[in-house]
Amino acid sequence: MDERVDALLAKQEIYELCCRYMRSLDRLDKALLLSLFWDDAWCDYGFTRGPAGDFAQYCIEALHNHASNHHMLGNTLIDIEGDEGFGEVYFNAYHKVPAGDGFEDVIIAGRYLDRYERRAGVWKFAYRSEWVDFSHTRSSNDPYFEQVPDGLRGARRDDAVYERARRYRP
Repeated sequence: MDERVDALLAKQEIYELCCRYMRSLDRLDKALLLSLFWDDAWCDYGFTRGPAGDFAQYCIEALHNHASNHHMLGNTLIDIEGDEGFGEVYFNAYHKVPAGDGFEDVIIAGRYLDRYERRAGVWKFAYRSEWVDFSHTRSSNDPYFEQVPDGLRGARRDDAVYERARRYRP
């Protein structure tokens, strides 16, 4: 295969890997999260660093009491060197967390600096680190949910994304 076409396909597969990572966090899908890392992968977030399996457990426990989470990808730059890739992936993460009698909105933005490996034709994370560029916390204000009480609302493990049959007209 042409080297440029191989690199383009690799970048797309890695981008989708990053999208699945975000889904795993927002849906609290530990099995999906674990499937994205090689067994010997390493994660470094500064406040937690170690094997990917330990990191996945930390994430699920840390996000479990949040009312919701919403992770977005931004600029995604990936360099391919054979069966190894290096990424700088911008993110914006929203966390609705319990605080006092209500909730706070915690917004964290930064970049993932990653190393990916392709083994037996499959790309996964070999190393993932998170570098925070800014954060912001404020009291939650959700008038949308009061104004549109019948609006479709995201969920965790029972989210509609897992049920493709729901994407047809009744």
